[in-house]
Amino acid sequence: MIRSWKNLPDKRLLALPVIALSIGLTGCAVQSPPLQQREAPQSLKDQTIAQKAATAPAPPAPSLKRKIALGRITNETNYGRSLLRDQQGDPLGKQVADLLSKTLTESGAYLVFERPDISSLIAESRLTNSRMNLIGVDALIIGSLTEFGRKTLGESGFVSSSKRQVAFAKIDVRLVDTNTGHAFFATSGAGEASTETASTFGFGSRAGYDGTLNDAAIRNAVSEAVNRLANQMQSRPWQTFILRNEGNRVYIGGGTRQGILPGMNFVVMTQGEKVRSPQTGSEVTLPGRSVARLRVESSFGDSDLDEGSLALLTDGSLQGLDVSKLVVRQDGGTK
Repeated sequence: MIRSWKNLPDKRLLALPVIALSIGLTGCAVQSPPLQQREAPQSLKDQTIAQKAATAPAPPAPSLKRKIALGRITNETNYGRSLLRDQQGDPLGKQVADLLSKTLTESGAYLVFERPDISSLIAESRLTNSRMNLIGVDALIIGSLTEFGRKTLGESGFVSSSKRQVAFAKIDVRLVDTNTGHAFFATSGAGEASTETASTFGFGSRAGYDGTLNDAAIRNAVSEAVNRLANQMQSRPWQTFILRNEGNRVYIGGGTRQGILPGMNFVVMTQGEKVRSPQTGSEVTLPGRSVARLRVESSFGDSDLDEGSLALLTDGSLQGLDVSKLVVRQDGGTK
Protein backbone atom coordinates (compact mmCIF):
# COMPACT_ATOMS: atom_id res chain seq x y z
CA MET A 1 0.00 0.00 0.00
CA ILE A 2 1.39 3.34 -1.02
CA ARG A 3 1.19 6.09 1.56
CA SER A 4 1.06 9.72 0.50
CA TRP A 5 3.39 12.27 1.98
CA LYS A 6 0.51 13.63 3.93
CA ASN A 7 0.47 10.41 5.95
CA LEU A 8 4.21 10.55 6.82
CA PRO A 9 5.17 11.17 10.44
CA ASP A 10 5.86 14.77 11.46
CA LYS A 11 9.61 14.17 12.01
CA ARG A 12 10.11 13.02 8.42
CA LEU A 13 8.31 16.05 7.12
CA LEU A 14 10.66 18.32 9.08
CA ALA A 15 13.75 16.56 7.72
CA LEU A 16 12.86 17.03 4.04
CA PRO A 17 13.75 20.75 3.78
CA VAL A 18 17.11 20.21 5.55
CA ILE A 19 18.07 17.40 3.15
CA ALA A 20 17.10 19.49 0.13
CA LEU A 21 19.15 22.44 1.35
CA SER A 22 22.22 20.27 1.93
CA ILE A 23 22.02 18.83 -1.58
CA GLY A 24 21.74 22.33 -3.05
CA LEU A 25 24.73 23.65 -1.17
CA THR A 26 26.84 20.65 -2.12
CA GLY A 27 26.06 21.12 -5.77
CA CYS A 28 26.91 24.83 -5.72
CA ALA A 29 30.21 24.63 -3.77
CA VAL A 30 33.25 25.72 -5.80
CA GLN A 31 36.89 26.02 -4.78
CA SER A 32 38.20 29.62 -4.53
CA PRO A 33 41.38 30.32 -6.50
CA PRO A 34 44.52 30.94 -4.36
CA LEU A 35 45.33 34.61 -3.52
CA GLN A 36 48.17 36.12 -5.47
CA GLN A 37 50.38 38.74 -3.81
CA ARG A 38 50.91 41.80 -5.93
CA GLU A 39 53.67 44.31 -5.21
CA ALA A 40 52.85 48.01 -4.99
CA PRO A 41 53.99 50.27 -7.85
CA GLN A 42 56.89 51.37 -5.64
CA SER A 43 59.25 48.70 -4.38
CA LEU A 44 59.62 47.94 -0.68
CA LYS A 45 63.08 49.50 -0.77
CA ASP A 46 61.74 52.76 -2.23
CA GLN A 47 58.94 52.83 0.37
CA THR A 48 61.45 52.40 3.20
CA ILE A 49 63.62 55.24 1.86
CA ALA A 50 60.55 57.50 1.53
CA GLN A 51 59.45 56.74 5.10
CA LYS A 52 62.90 57.55 6.48
CA ALA A 53 62.99 60.81 4.51
CA ALA A 54 59.56 61.80 5.84
CA THR A 55 60.48 61.17 9.46
CA ALA A 56 64.03 62.61 9.28
CA PRO A 57 64.46 66.07 10.84
CA ALA A 58 64.78 68.98 8.45
CA PRO A 59 68.34 70.28 7.97
CA PRO A 60 69.01 73.38 10.06
CA ALA A 61 68.86 76.71 8.27
CA PRO A 62 72.27 78.32 7.75
CA SER A 63 73.08 80.68 10.62
CA LEU A 64 75.48 83.56 10.24
CA LYS A 65 77.85 83.42 13.19
CA ARG A 66 78.01 86.25 15.71
CA LYS A 67 81.25 87.15 17.47
CA ILE A 68 80.89 86.77 21.21
CA ALA A 69 83.26 86.76 24.19
CA LEU A 70 83.04 85.55 27.78
CA GLY A 71 83.71 88.09 30.51
CA ARG A 72 83.41 87.70 34.28
CA ILE A 73 81.63 84.49 35.34
CA THR A 74 81.67 83.97 39.13
CA ASN A 75 80.08 81.90 41.86
CA GLU A 76 77.97 84.20 44.04
CA THR A 77 76.50 81.43 46.23
CA ASN A 78 77.84 80.20 49.55
CA TYR A 79 78.42 76.74 48.13
CA GLY A 80 82.07 75.86 47.52
CA ARG A 81 83.44 79.09 49.01
CA SER A 82 85.66 79.52 52.04
CA LEU A 83 87.86 82.10 53.69
CA LEU A 84 90.93 80.48 52.14
CA ARG A 85 89.70 80.96 48.57
CA ASP A 86 89.62 84.21 46.67
CA GLN A 87 87.99 84.99 43.33
CA GLN A 88 90.98 83.53 41.47
CA GLY A 89 90.32 80.16 43.09
CA ASP A 90 86.62 80.02 42.23
CA PRO A 91 86.07 76.46 41.01
CA LEU A 92 82.32 76.70 40.39
CA GLY A 93 82.68 80.01 38.57
CA LYS A 94 85.34 78.51 36.30
CA GLN A 95 83.15 75.46 35.71
CA VAL A 96 80.22 77.64 34.61
CA ALA A 97 82.53 79.68 32.33
CA ASP A 98 83.98 76.53 30.74
CA LEU A 99 80.53 75.04 30.18
CA LEU A 100 79.30 78.30 28.65
CA SER A 101 82.28 78.43 26.29
CA LYS A 102 81.82 74.77 25.31
CA THR A 103 78.07 75.07 24.74
CA LEU A 104 78.38 78.28 22.72
CA THR A 105 81.13 76.79 20.54
CA GLU A 106 79.30 73.51 19.94
CA SER A 107 76.12 75.35 18.93
CA GLY A 108 77.83 76.44 15.70
CA ALA A 109 76.18 79.88 15.88
CA TYR A 110 79.08 81.86 17.36
CA LEU A 111 82.71 82.71 17.05
CA VAL A 112 83.73 82.47 20.71
CA PHE A 113 86.69 84.49 22.02
CA GLU A 114 88.40 84.03 25.37
CA ARG A 115 88.54 86.91 27.83
CA PRO A 116 88.81 85.36 31.34
CA ASP A 117 92.18 83.79 30.46
CA ILE A 118 93.40 86.74 28.38
CA SER A 119 96.39 87.24 30.71
CA SER A 120 97.58 83.69 29.95
CA LEU A 121 97.26 84.36 26.22
CA ILE A 122 99.24 87.59 26.50
CA ALA A 123 101.98 85.85 28.49
CA GLU A 124 102.18 83.12 25.84
CA SER A 125 102.48 85.67 23.02
CA ARG A 126 105.36 87.34 24.87
CA LEU A 127 107.16 84.03 25.25
CA THR A 128 106.97 83.41 21.52
CA ASN A 129 107.71 87.07 20.70
CA SER A 130 104.51 87.34 18.69
CA ARG A 131 101.92 90.09 18.61
CA MET A 132 98.36 89.28 19.57
CA ASN A 133 95.72 90.45 17.16
CA LEU A 134 92.69 90.88 19.39
CA ILE A 135 89.39 90.93 17.51
CA GLY A 136 86.39 93.00 18.49
CA VAL A 137 83.17 91.16 19.28
CA ASP A 138 79.47 91.86 18.90
CA ALA A 139 78.73 91.26 22.60
CA LEU A 140 80.33 90.29 25.88
CA ILE A 141 78.71 87.78 28.25
CA ILE A 142 78.90 88.59 31.96
CA GLY A 143 77.16 86.58 34.67
CA SER A 144 77.30 84.45 37.76
CA LEU A 145 75.99 81.35 39.47
CA THR A 146 73.31 82.83 41.76
CA GLU A 147 71.56 79.74 43.17
CA PHE A 148 72.97 76.32 43.90
CA GLY A 149 72.08 73.63 46.40
CA ARG A 150 70.95 70.11 47.16
CA LYS A 151 68.08 68.53 49.03
CA THR A 152 66.91 65.03 49.88
CA LEU A 153 63.26 64.04 49.63
CA GLY A 154 61.82 60.78 50.93
CA GLU A 155 58.61 58.86 51.48
CA SER A 156 57.99 56.02 53.92
CA GLY A 157 55.17 53.49 53.88
CA PHE A 158 54.26 50.40 55.85
CA VAL A 159 56.44 48.12 53.73
CA SER A 160 58.22 50.47 51.30
CA SER A 161 60.29 53.65 51.28
CA SER A 162 61.95 55.89 48.71
CA LYS A 163 64.71 58.49 48.75
CA ARG A 164 65.32 61.18 46.12
CA GLN A 165 68.43 63.35 45.86
CA VAL A 166 67.93 66.65 43.99
CA ALA A 167 70.51 69.22 42.86
CA PHE A 168 69.41 72.66 41.62
CA ALA A 169 71.36 75.44 39.90
CA LYS A 170 70.54 78.84 38.44
CA ILE A 171 72.76 81.24 36.51
CA ASP A 172 72.08 84.87 35.58
CA VAL A 173 73.80 86.29 32.49
CA ARG A 174 73.63 89.49 30.48
CA LEU A 175 74.84 90.67 27.09
CA VAL A 176 76.90 93.86 27.05
CA ASP A 177 77.65 96.07 24.05
CA THR A 178 81.44 96.39 23.99
CA ASN A 179 81.32 99.80 22.32
CA THR A 180 79.11 101.51 24.90
CA GLY A 181 79.10 99.18 27.93
CA HIS A 182 75.30 99.03 27.69
CA ALA A 183 73.73 95.79 28.99
CA PHE A 184 71.07 95.30 26.32
CA PHE A 185 69.77 91.86 27.35
CA ALA A 186 69.60 89.82 30.56
CA THR A 187 68.26 86.34 31.19
CA SER A 188 68.51 83.33 33.50
CA GLY A 189 68.91 79.60 33.13
CA ALA A 190 67.80 77.03 35.69
CA GLY A 191 68.64 73.34 35.82
CA GLU A 192 67.81 70.38 38.00
CA ALA A 193 69.13 66.83 38.28
CA SER A 194 67.96 64.03 40.54
CA THR A 195 68.36 60.36 41.38
CA GLU A 196 65.93 58.12 43.25
CA THR A 197 66.22 54.86 45.20
CA ALA A 198 63.44 52.65 46.59
CA SER A 199 63.12 49.58 48.78
CA THR A 200 60.37 47.18 49.86
CA PHE A 201 60.62 45.14 53.08
CA GLY A 202 64.18 46.44 53.31
CA PHE A 203 65.11 45.07 49.87
CA GLY A 204 65.87 47.29 46.90
CA SER A 205 68.38 49.76 45.51
CA ARG A 206 70.62 51.78 47.80
CA ALA A 207 72.76 54.78 46.92
CA GLY A 208 75.04 57.19 48.76
CA TYR A 209 75.87 60.79 47.97
CA ASP A 210 75.97 61.37 44.18
CA GLY A 211 78.37 64.21 43.39
CA THR A 212 77.68 64.11 39.65
CA LEU A 213 74.23 65.62 40.21
CA ASN A 214 75.87 69.00 40.86
CA ASP A 215 77.57 68.97 37.47
CA ALA A 216 74.40 67.84 35.67
CA ALA A 217 72.31 70.61 37.28
CA ILE A 218 74.84 73.30 36.27
CA ARG A 219 75.05 71.88 32.74
CA ASN A 220 71.24 72.02 32.36
CA ALA A 221 71.16 75.61 33.65
CA VAL A 222 73.87 76.65 31.17
CA SER A 223 72.04 74.97 28.28
CA GLU A 224 68.82 76.83 29.05
CA ALA A 225 70.62 80.18 29.32
CA VAL A 226 72.43 79.65 25.99
CA ASN A 227 69.15 78.86 24.22
CA ARG A 228 67.69 82.15 25.43
CA LEU A 229 70.83 84.06 24.46
CA ALA A 230 70.68 82.55 20.97
CA ASN A 231 67.20 83.95 20.30
CA GLN A 232 68.37 87.43 21.25
CA MET A 233 71.64 87.34 19.29
CA GLN A 234 69.95 86.04 16.13
CA SER A 235 67.56 89.00 16.20
CA ARG A 236 70.45 91.48 15.98
CA PRO A 237 71.70 92.45 12.50
CA TRP A 238 74.68 90.53 11.15
CA GLN A 239 77.20 92.29 8.95
CA THR A 240 80.57 91.90 7.29
CA PHE A 241 82.80 94.08 5.14
CA ILE A 242 84.22 94.23 1.63
CA LEU A 243 87.77 92.95 1.26
CA ARG A 244 88.27 93.99 -2.37
CA ASN A 245 86.18 95.28 -5.26
CA GLU A 246 86.99 94.17 -8.83
CA GLY A 247 84.12 95.51 -10.88
CA ASN A 248 81.38 92.87 -10.84
CA ARG A 249 83.48 90.61 -8.62
CA VAL A 250 83.41 91.53 -4.92
CA TYR A 251 85.32 89.77 -2.15
CA ILE A 252 83.70 89.89 1.32
CA GLY A 253 84.82 88.64 4.73
CA GLY A 254 83.46 85.32 5.99
CA GLY A 255 82.83 81.94 4.39
CA THR A 256 81.11 78.61 4.84
CA ARG A 257 82.33 78.17 8.43
CA GLN A 258 80.53 81.39 9.32
CA GLY A 259 77.33 80.33 7.58
CA ILE A 260 77.87 82.08 4.23
CA LEU A 261 76.84 79.64 1.50
CA PRO A 262 76.83 79.85 -2.32
CA GLY A 263 73.57 81.34 -3.59
CA MET A 264 72.98 83.58 -0.57
CA ASN A 265 72.14 87.22 -1.28
CA PHE A 266 73.54 90.24 0.54
CA VAL A 267 72.96 93.97 0.36
CA VAL A 268 75.75 96.56 0.40
CA MET A 269 74.97 99.63 2.46
CA THR A 270 76.70 102.84 3.39
CA GLN A 271 77.67 103.23 7.03
CA GLY A 272 75.25 105.63 8.63
CA GLU A 273 76.56 108.86 10.07
CA LYS A 274 77.16 108.86 13.84
CA VAL A 275 75.69 111.74 15.79
CA ARG A 276 75.56 112.38 19.53
CA SER A 277 72.14 112.19 21.12
CA PRO A 278 71.33 115.06 23.51
CA GLN A 279 68.90 112.75 25.31
CA THR A 280 71.30 109.96 26.33
CA GLY A 281 74.69 111.53 25.59
CA SER A 282 75.67 108.52 23.49
CA GLU A 283 76.39 108.19 19.78
CA VAL A 284 73.49 107.26 17.53
CA THR A 285 74.13 105.74 14.10
CA LEU A 286 71.77 107.04 11.45
CA PRO A 287 70.43 104.51 8.93
CA GLY A 288 72.60 103.88 5.87
CA ARG A 289 71.35 103.51 2.32
CA SER A 290 71.45 100.52 0.02
CA VAL A 291 73.81 100.90 -2.94
CA ALA A 292 74.17 97.38 -4.39
CA ARG A 293 73.27 93.70 -4.06
CA LEU A 294 75.51 90.65 -4.17
CA ARG A 295 75.10 86.90 -4.72
CA VAL A 296 77.73 84.58 -3.22
CA GLU A 297 79.43 82.25 -5.70
CA SER A 298 82.16 80.51 -3.66
CA SER A 299 84.24 80.68 -0.49
CA PHE A 300 87.92 80.31 0.37
CA GLY A 301 90.10 80.14 3.49
CA ASP A 302 91.22 77.59 6.09
CA SER A 303 89.56 78.72 9.33
CA ASP A 304 86.74 80.83 10.74
CA LEU A 305 88.92 83.93 10.95
CA ASP A 306 90.71 83.89 7.57
CA GLU A 307 87.72 82.95 5.40
CA GLY A 308 86.37 85.03 2.56
CA SER A 309 83.75 84.71 -0.16
CA LEU A 310 83.55 85.69 -3.81
CA ALA A 311 80.27 87.39 -4.73
CA LEU A 312 78.93 88.78 -8.00
CA LEU A 313 77.23 92.15 -8.30
CA THR A 314 73.56 91.59 -9.22
CA ASP A 315 72.19 95.12 -8.75
CA GLY A 316 73.52 98.64 -8.27
CA SER A 317 77.12 99.79 -8.52
CA LEU A 318 80.13 100.36 -6.26
CA GLN A 319 81.89 102.65 -8.71
CA GLY A 320 83.30 105.75 -7.06
CA LEU A 321 82.52 104.53 -3.52
CA ASP A 322 85.05 103.98 -0.73
CA VAL A 323 84.58 100.29 0.08
CA SER A 324 86.14 100.75 3.52
CA LYS A 325 83.08 102.79 4.47
CA LEU A 326 80.55 100.19 3.28
CA VAL A 327 78.98 97.29 5.19
CA VAL A 328 77.49 94.06 3.87
CA ARG A 329 74.33 92.68 5.46
CA GLN A 330 72.08 89.75 4.70
CA ASP A 331 69.49 90.74 2.11
CA GLY A 332 66.06 91.13 3.69
CA GLY A 333 64.39 91.50 0.33
CA THR A 334 63.80 95.27 0.47
CA LYS A 335 65.47 98.05 -1.46
